[in-house]
Amino acid sequence: MSKKKNRLDAIKMIISSRDISSQEDLMNALNEDGFALTQATLSRDLKELKVAKASNPQGKYTYVLPNDVMYKRPSAHSASEMLMSNGFLSLQFSGNIAVIRTRTGYASSMAYDIDNRECPAILGTIAGDDTIMMVLHENASHDEVRAFLAQVIPHIK
Repeated sequence: MSKKKNRLDAIKMIISSRDISSQEDLMNALNEDGFALTQATLSRDLKELKVAKASNPQGKYTYVLPNDVMYKRPSAHSASEMLMSNGFLSLQFSGNIAVIRTRTGYASSMAYDIDNRECPAILGTIAGDDTIMMVLHENASHDEVRAFLAQVIPHIK
């Protein structure tokens, strides 16, 4: 995994798990997790990730990721700890729907990875903070979907 990808993943994890209201706060959080970068690099990363500022439920303006639900859950894990894990918790099927449970903050990026691999058995995904719902083609086998997901999500059974 490239240094930039790790840094971008760390930025997403930090923004998803804490209220960050300035580049300085974000830079400090990244430094705590072992990422050394300049303010200019951080600005470019935020632009690439399409990070915006929005009012949280308490009225404070904080960084949000695209499609962020604005009700962030606190995480006891550092971004570097979260990067060590793929975040997968469980997979269950009900007819032509599959539900993946993840650790807080992982669902959106995991759904993005699933969508970008284009599995013919999966019509699409909807992601929240810690849950992904996938709609499957009516004739898709659960084993076929599980085999595809094993290529995207390590440690899936």
